[in-house]
Amino acid sequence: MSGSSMSRRALMRTAAVGTLALAAPTALTACSTESGDDGVSNAGKDLAPWPAYKAFAGPRPDLAPTGEGVQPGYTSYPADLAKSVSRTPGDGSTVKVMSVSFGTPPKPASSNRFWQAVEKALGVKIEYTVISQADYQKKMATVMAGDPGQLPDIINIFSGFALPREAQFVQRRAEDLTPFLSGDAVTDHPNLANIPTHAWRDMGRIGGRIYGIPLERPLPGSTLWLNQEYFEDAGMKEGWTDQDFAAVARKGTSGRKYALGAAVGSAFGDGFHSAAHGVSARGWSVKKDGTFLPSAADDRYKEMLDFQLRLRKAGSYHPDATSISQPDMIALYLNGTVGSVQDGFGGYLPKFLDRTRKFTPAAALPYSVGGTPGGIVAARRSFGYTILKKAKKERIQLLLRVLDYLAAPFGSKEWELVHYGLEGTHFTRAEDGSPEPSDLGQVENNTNLPLKYLAEGPQVLFVPGLPDAVKALHAWQTKTVPAAIRNASYGLQSSTYTSRGTTLDTLLKDTATGIVAGRTPLSEWDATVKKWRQRGGDRMAEEFARDYAANN
Repeated sequence: MSGSSMSRRALMRTAAVGTLALAAPTALTACSTESGDDGVSNAGKDLAPWPAYKAFAGPRPDLAPTGEGVQPGYTSYPADLAKSVSRTPGDGSTVKVMSVSFGTPPKPASSNRFWQAVEKALGVKIEYTVISQADYQKKMATVMAGDPGQLPDIINIFSGFALPREAQFVQRRAEDLTPFLSGDAVTDHPNLANIPTHAWRDMGRIGGRIYGIPLERPLPGSTLWLNQEYFEDAGMKEGWTDQDFAAVARKGTSGRKYALGAAVGSAFGDGFHSAAHGVSARGWSVKKDGTFLPSAADDRYKEMLDFQLRLRKAGSYHPDATSISQPDMIALYLNGTVGSVQDGFGGYLPKFLDRTRKFTPAAALPYSVGGTPGGIVAARRSFGYTILKKAKKERIQLLLRVLDYLAAPFGSKEWELVHYGLEGTHFTRAEDGSPEPSDLGQVENNTNLPLKYLAEGPQVLFVPGLPDAVKALHAWQTKTVPAAIRNASYGLQSSTYTSRGTTLDTLLKDTATGIVAGRTPLSEWDATVKKWRQRGGDRMAEEFARDYAANN
């Protein structure tokens, strides 16, 4: 998590990250089938032990984490920063890297003092290929099909998309990192050892081996972010039901103001609503016997679609919910046009730091349905992962040292450099010690030069200068994390998912969107689910169940 406060435009680009989610397919049974891609499956393989976790002994948080997934909270910036790296990682050589980006293209290294400062600290020259989120799938398809010798040294595999035959590409072209990271081997890289086991598990093994380094993320996923005063004025109360929610949304909608904002591709924010109804949005659950069940075939998901349809018919949604982009919808949220917007929990920082807002951002508590308390979305705990091109042992060790530096934890000098740049150049200190970006820091930062998508330490709750915001977020997590609803497929391999997952999820999402928009009758949902299962959903269920059995 970057602690930088940026321009409003940059903040909204960053916030767009939060809305992205994995294409989540759907299927049924737990029986096993053979496929031509058993090499990537973990079934029947000796499983490499996960890296041995060793927590960083840094500044103690003001608000304690929990084993269930509540994050540590810092109400103030640590006064004494620790040192997490003992020596310069590099040898002066050039390292070619490539990652997704949600910022604007960075200034060239020759005129970018942030870039130069990081290169000096790492002891390498960085050739950075930055790929915008909009171009990521197309660019990665070209890279995956190209000459293996031309691959960058370090590649970010972004989890926002299901890349066709992704696992097969990684297994064939990337270095097997098991000898370097599995078990106690990871202790050679203390910051990588500080990445919690849940991130490695949700990244998953391929063919029983460890090929990547995960980008750890908090447990809460897609969240309904409220304008707190807007919803309180409309009658919001703790312990609300679905009927209470609908009544508040109706009351909060008048004239050109709408209670509910949703962006194109979000299926009218079905992540928040499906969790409140007790299922994951187009994801998976697993029975005690290992059988995988698709949320799409769960009656509660269909009931949720009917509830969303009623919200839309009541006029509670912004009328452009099927066409407006996420950044533009967040802009409407920040200016008060809409009272809420679905976004990833990790997108909280730009909402609180936006200098134009005149309200208090707040994460919505789930409503209950039929007397059953609702849940929240449990995110994949790995926002993608980083792989290394095959190379000699010495080269791999150098690259891992570089990534170990970039994975420096909050409260360390290395984290501050990678997230804020140079004091006096890219930031100054606020009265409470928090870094405040300068005008140069608004342009030269790790949003535009997205080092955070190569490696990053575990995320914490911290909002510069706003301790009450940290307390509120921590309190919300304490209430909701125990009720998080997880997609059971995270970290598991399915060759059908990698080959057809995106197409099949689009079938479900388009139908769901059409139903809520009023273009498609609700009665069409069952036929769509049947089609989805026949085209690969049932096969995915079998493959996920087989991999689940191997991992448990």
